[in-house]
Amino acid sequence: MPLGRAYAEDAEGAWVNDRRPTATDVAEALRERIRTGTLRAGDRMPTQAELAAEFGVERGAVRGALRVLHGEGLLTDVPKGSPPRVAAPADPQDGPRPTKVALGPRLAEAFTAAHVRVDAVCLTAESLIPALAEPLRLIHEGRVRPERIDVRVLLPSRDIDLAFPVPVDPAGDDADPVHRRWLAMRNAQGQVLQHHLNALRATHGIDVHVAFRALPFTPPVKLYLLNGSEALFAYYMVTRREEPADDGLLEMYDTLGSESLLCSFDGRSGRRDASFVEQSQNWFEALWETIATDLTLS
Repeated sequence: MPLGRAYAEDAEGAWVNDRRPTATDVAEALRERIRTGTLRAGDRMPTQAELAAEFGVERGAVRGALRVLHGEGLLTDVPKGSPPRVAAPADPQDGPRPTKVALGPRLAEAFTAAHVRVDAVCLTAESLIPALAEPLRLIHEGRVRPERIDVRVLLPSRDIDLAFPVPVDPAGDDADPVHRRWLAMRNAQGQVLQHHLNALRATHGIDVHVAFRALPFTPPVKLYLLNGSEALFAYYMVTRREEPADDGLLEMYDTLGSESLLCSFDGRSGRRDASFVEQSQNWFEALWETIATDLTLS
């Protein structure tokens, strides 16, 4: 889909023009085309000139985007001067891959089950929302049809002092803009996730249950458990970064969750993985049933 300048998807899936695109924007748009099958394995990418014209950017931004996608294993090596091709999907056992690349295909596979169960421990639902786009598309196309979907998500409580994200220089008051920003994201993304899943009840008659609970601590890792048989695990890598704010820039220690490398453990592939999946599920259940509390997304 042409960006013209730069576009971002809103909660309803519409594209909104808001600023001049960057290499990151171009990479994200092309990544989405690969993930959804608009660009398939073996397809030749458009030329740099064609991409620069489509997105309204300089060729340097296109080259930067292609380097990012190549680094993620989404594009193949090619001789100099020839557009790259889309790479074949990697086996999840080959090694860890960024969450924004690895989570979607695993969720799509999980949604082929009659009873889909997804349990997650994370800071926000930032990674879950785009990852659900593929299984939702498959449902709308009639290619998969689960009878029941159960999703449970553990998120940090709004009332705790987070370990991250936090300001680099705390102001020492109760009006922490970094915490307010995180809380707004946690609530908005959770509501979008809930809306998209619950809509399947009306459109496809699927029995859907979505629940959130609050943790009294900041999870140092993210964990996704799929149908009780697969665990996807990643460390939150904390870094210093800046975000635009109304009165300047917010300097914070934060984590780029979608960039976190997911390690895959398949309970059907051996005793080691099966033990990890079992213990991860037990850990989730223990948190859910003991110290987690009711969470209101507001």
